[in-house]
Amino acid sequence: MAAGAVLFRDWRTVLAACTLNVLAAAAAAEAGPAETGPLNKAVEQYRQFVIKDIDQALAGASEMRDRIAAGDVAGAQSAWISSRIGWERSEVFTSGFVPALDEAIDAWPDAVAGYHGIEANLFGSDKSDVRAETDMLIDHLADLDAKLRTMNLTPQGLLNGMVRLAYEVGDSKVDGGESRYSGTSLNDMRNNADGIDFTWRILFASGLQTADPKTAALIRTDIERLKAALDASDLKSVDPDNLRKTSEALIVDVQTAAPELGLATPSLEDVAQ
Repeated sequence: MAAGAVLFRDWRTVLAACTLNVLAAAAAAEAGPAETGPLNKAVEQYRQFVIKDIDQALAGASEMRDRIAAGDVAGAQSAWISSRIGWERSEVFTSGFVPALDEAIDAWPDAVAGYHGIEANLFGSDKSDVRAETDMLIDHLADLDAKLRTMNLTPQGLLNGMVRLAYEVGDSKVDGGESRYSGTSLNDMRNNADGIDFTWRILFASGLQTADPKTAALIRTDIERLKAALDASDLKSVDPDNLRKTSEALIVDVQTAAPELGLATPSLEDVAQ
């Protein structure tokens, strides 16, 4: 690893610290003016695409409610899986900009509501009547959909969100498997990686290619390697050490790129002693 790169010895501590950084960035974004210039214009392009993802999540949840009402458990399960695709691609922004909704919608591993509260009953037990929980999920997703259209998304907050999500994919998600009952944990991580890839391409890739082509090429390679590490037949076939190292490389290179983009480096100081 290059001199000056951050060394990661305690991933769970690092993840907690990074979460605090993302929340702080989101709070600062609400309090202060948004960034201007090309990055800010790209944020609006990003917003339109991520609105479609949240709309997909909402449509899938609504279909799940209809299938539950019809007594169609298999159809409800399929709709749950479809809804998750849009949600997981959107996690770059959800935990930092709407943490309370993120918790209500996607808390795990000990969730009693949201996606995973529904999952435990719909896939993991004989209880398929989760209409009340599904109604609540739809309400939360509709609230998020409305907020997303006007909230102050910032390049800094989204860059921090990329870093946070890369930690999750490289650590807690591969260790535990987020969607155990449905068996879609690997799909979750793939959709996370797609969200990271999309955010980078829309917001940051072009500017960094101009400012620092070498680092731009490294990050492009890092993202492709992250996706390749998740190209496995099932979660057990994913090499966790390789995934962590790949995620770490992406994070370090994004840290290097941040000043070249006119942004603050996602801060992880004092966590690797």
